Amino acid sequence: MTTTGPGFAMTDFLASIAHTVRPGGERPLVVHDEDLEEIPPGSVPNPTSLRIAGTLPTATFELFRQVIPAGESSDLQRHHHETVHFVLTGDGHSEIEDETVSWTTGSFVYTPPWTWHRHHNDSAGHPVEFLTIENSRLLGLFGLNRRQSAGSATLAEARTRFDHREDQ
Repeated sequence: MTTTGPGFAMTDFLASIAHTVRPGGERPLVVHDEDLEEIPPGSVPNPTSLRIAGTLPTATFELFRQVIPAGESSDLQRHHHETVHFVLTGDGHSEIEDETVSWTTGSFVYTPPWTWHRHHNDSAGHPVEFLTIENSRLLGLFGLNRRQSAGSATLAEARTRFDHREDQ
């Protein structure tokens, strides 16, 4: 296989580093809501609940159903993968680096790679539900998955705590 130059094909390259995941009993073409796998509380550093459609035969992206309780927010975090949140229900806003954006049911919220971000549920009485799509599996194939959480810290506190380490 050619790894550079005119004969290089990305499909051949990707096929050479990972086996193909074929649909079957363990990796079905359809996963129903009741079949989503809950990520155990405590392994996510915020009050959201995450359930993953982990048995789908996807090789490059992951799908989650995320719920942020009324009046709560996710942790301030950053990661190497791109993420899109589709807002299934609810209203809120997101801090993405130095920008604050508002969203509502039907919105798509994009989080670029390695940007500090946090999502807020602006309702005092109703949860927010997201369909979260991220390309973390693709980066995992290359050993590039990285994630940092600053918990409830402000953006300035996160930059002080983490960014100085990037220079070392």
